[in-house]
Amino acid sequence: MPAGTLYRGREGMWSWVAHRVTGVLIFFFLFVHVLDTALVRVSPEDYDKVVAVYKTPVVALLEYGLVAAVLFHALNGLRVIAVDFWSKGPRFQKQMLWTVVGIWVVLMVGALYPVLGHAVREVFGS
Repeated sequence: MPAGTLYRGREGMWSWVAHRVTGVLIFFFLFVHVLDTALVRVSPEDYDKVVAVYKTPVVALLEYGLVAAVLFHALNGLRVIAVDFWSKGPRFQKQMLWTVVGIWVVLMVGALYPVLGHAVREVFGS
């Protein structure tokens, strides 16, 4: 790496990238959500068809991905606030990132059944 390079591929850079990616994914979800909700006023029949698609197992996996993105974005956002506003934040940013990742993993494991339970039952039976 050339001297003076700001990013060296460490935890801080990857958390920055993940924060931006999850933010963009959440934005696109919200955009699609507004469009499909507006569809109810234009064509209730088409809206019902879209909602039926949302009940498929593939969309359940996408919902789990959305939960993952929102949780990581929120938890990492709290870490960014701590780094910015706590005088010792920059010194502990790496430890705080690993704490965020640990909490995120625990919450994602806890979200498995509530988010994917109906999809598993639909694919494999009750």
